[in-house]
This record gives sequence, C-alpha cells and structure tokens, in this order.
Amino acid sequence: MKTKITATDLFLGILAVMLIGVSFYQTWLGLQQIFGGSSFVIALVLSLILLFLLWQIRRAKTSGQSPSSLSWIYFFFASFCFVANFNALYTRFMRTDIYTTELRNVNEKFSALETDVESKLNYSVPDAKTRQAIRSELNLLKIQISDPKNVGIGPEARQIIARIEKMIGKKVTPLTPVSETPDGYADLADRMEEQIVQMVYNLTPEEKNLMSDINNASVRWNKEIQNLLQMNPDVINLMAQGQIDKSLTEYNRLGSKAESILGKDKLKFEPTHSETQEVGKIGYAFSHAIKNFGMFQLVVLAGCILLDFGIMFIILLMPTETNRNTGNSSESIFTSKRSGKTII
Repeated sequence: MKTKITATDLFLGILAVMLIGVSFYQTWLGLQQIFGGSSFVIALVLSLILLFLLWQIRRAKTSGQSPSSLSWIYFFFASFCFVANFNALYTRFMRTDIYTTELRNVNEKFSALETDVESKLNYSVPDAKTRQAIRSELNLLKIQISDPKNVGIGPEARQIIARIEKMIGKKVTPLTPVSETPDGYADLADRMEEQIVQMVYNLTPEEKNLMSDINNASVRWNKEIQNLLQMNPDVINLMAQGQIDKSLTEYNRLGSKAESILGKDKLKFEPTHSETQEVGKIGYAFSHAIKNFGMFQLVVLAGCILLDFGIMFIILLMPTETNRNTGNSSESIFTSKRSGKTII
C-alpha cells in the first residue's frame, strides 16, 4: 500500500526543517569550544539524525505502530543538541552582563581591601567614618590639583584642604610643585596625599607605601573600569577579560603585600581568581544559569526545549488519519439506526 503525503505531513516537514535548521546553527556554535572546526560536521550529523528520526516517528504514528522506542532514541540525540544550544544562546545574550558584573565586583574588591587594611592600622583619627570621609576628600584633592583646567592648589583645592583640616583637627601645609608641568603637579598631589595620610595615620614607611599603593590602584582601576563600562557591548566583550585579569593580578599582589606587612594575625588575605575565562564553555553556562536562575534563564531554557523537542511532541500528539477514522467508526447504541428488514 502506497503512503500518501497529506497536508499535515507537509506542514510538519517544513516545521521540522525550520526548527532543526536553527538548532543545527546553534549546535555548531555551542560545540566549537570542544570540537573546534569539527563542530560543523558533528552538528550537521546530529541534525540529519534528528530529521530522520522525526520522519520515522511520523511513519510509526500513521501506521498505527508504537513510536516510543524511536522517541527515546530521538531524546538521546536531541539532548546533545540541547546542551550545545543552551551554551550558544546563553553565552550570546549573557556575555556582556557577565563581564559587566565581574568588572563591578573588581571595584568592590579594591574598596573592600582598602577598608580592611585601614581598619588594621594605627591612626590618630579614631572614628572610621571620619577617616573614610578624609580619604574621599583626599581623592578629590588629588584630582583637583592635577586638573588641567585649574592645576595646583587653587581656590577649589583650598576649600577641600579646609574641610580636611576641620576633620583632622590639625593644619595642613600647602606645598608647591617642583615644576609647572603635568608631572610636577602629579608629584605635588602625591606629596600632599603623603602629608595628610601621615597626619591621619601613625604609620611605618612600609605601611604608608602600602596604603598609598592600594589607594592609587583603587582610584585608577575604578576610573578605567567605569570608562570601559560606558563603551558599547562589543567593546566590553572584547576588552573586559584583559582588564579583569590585569586588575585581579594587581589586587592579589597588593593583598599579599598587605598580609606580609601587617601579619597574618591582623590580616588574612585569600587570592581571588575570575571565572570569566570560562565564558563560552558548556559547564560555565549551566553553572552560571543555575546560580543566577531567573526569568531570562527560564526563557532561554524554554527556547532550547522548543528547538530540540517541540517538533517531536507535536508529531506525537498530532492525530493521524487512522485515529480519526477509528474514532468516527464507533457509534453509540442510542444514536445508531437499524438497517435491514424488520420481521413482524
């Protein structure tokens, strides 16, 4: 008996080709991290197997046979595509967000290290909030002294110095630049910082250099990271990993230095390493999605299920001509009419 191709078969075939075609492309991208150039061939083979199995499942349905064994085989091969699809889609849409979050975390780590080290030092200003306010004013003073539009200790810088003097309770001596050049004013800003820090903290030369290094690194990386975060997503994706690696290298160096100067009894430092180098890898995509599960992760998950398993469920649930004919042939005893002659 010849099998006729119905409109339903044609519709399901077109739908299967479209969905598996999209799945093929995403599988190709998702497997590149593991198989490299061979991922194209592997994705193509998997997609062809899925299309063949869908055809066999449809044939089994229309002929009245059980498609359960074929469905399990389909599920096995589709699982590989599902994993690769999730990796490709999740990485594509979450890469910038992952890098942005990690860059902001780096800024927080520098601020936390600075605060932690300060809390372990001896100081003449006992109140922690006052010291933090002095540090903020000191950062403003350094920026103001080096400002090309108003270099040196001008009116704005003197106002900042006055506020610092009020918090310290001591007079600050205005210094002069060694030369009227950008380098000269940068040196002036550093010497003013050194003078004020010495007035606030009772530090050894090593502790003084440590605080200066940590503060300078915190200010510099905060500025560089903020500038990068203002770029478009393509630039962030291109440059973020390099900035993260450099900043964390300096963070770990300063943290280890602080631990050796202050002693492990005062400060215990644990080096930090970023997981963003794993972005694009299948394991990282799933672990990040589980840790940060929300609406977006749910949408990506649902999309991948639709791509790889949706057409199979449609074929399994779609009624066939055999089922419809069987349903129409059954009649109720209350609605059927007698046929033939009646013998009285």
